[in-house]
This record gives sequence, C-alpha cells and structure tokens, in this order.
Amino acid sequence: QVQLVESGGGLVQPGGSLRLSCATSGITFSNYAMGWYRRAPGKQRELVARITSGDSINYGDSVKDRLTIYKKNAKKMVNQQMNSMQPEDTTVYYCNGGIRNVNFWGQGNQVTVSS
Repeated sequence: QVQLVESGGGLVQPGGSLRLSCATSGITFSNYAMGWYRRAPGKQRELVARITSGDSINYGDSVKDRLTIYKKNAKKMVNQQMNSMQPEDTTVYYCNGGIRNVNFWGQGNQVTVSS
C-alpha cells in the first residue's frame, strides 16, 4: 500500500521556522518527483516546492526566498524547511509523490503561524 505521511506541523510564531517531513512507503522513491503543496479554505492548491527524480527543484513564488526542499533518500523521505514564516503561511500542507500520470497524496499537516 502506498502511503505518504506528513509530520512536523503545529504552531509557530511569526518570524519563526518550521520543518515538515514526509515519510513514504510502497513506492520506488528514486523514480518519483516529490513535492509540497498547500491549500487554504477558499483558495486554490498552491505549489510550495517540488523536487524531481533528477533533483531539479522548483519553488512557489510566495515562498521561494524562504524555502528549502531536500530528500533523505535512504529513508525515503522528503522534507521542507521554511524560514521567516508569516500568518499568511497558515494552512494545511500536503506531501505529493508523482510519476508519469500517477499521483499520491498525504492526508495533510496543519501549520499555524500566530503569536
């Protein structure tokens, strides 16, 4: 069974940093593009960061100066580190794994930026 499980979310103060992790199972990890997306209520799904199987990286415009995505290949995990977080970063973050026309999604992880 394919599973993507996010962890690391929670409450962070404005200006703070947070790291999210996505643990995968049931996939050939090295063949997949992995990414982080977010979707706030009433908003469209937004790219946070994506890293391909060839290690090419794309960052969403709203986070590109504050975001680092990286893989831990031996653990079949993909992480993201976000710095200088702001209240507008408050939403649910989803891990994605894709290959060709197949996509798998995690259940989401809530991040709240508030003082």
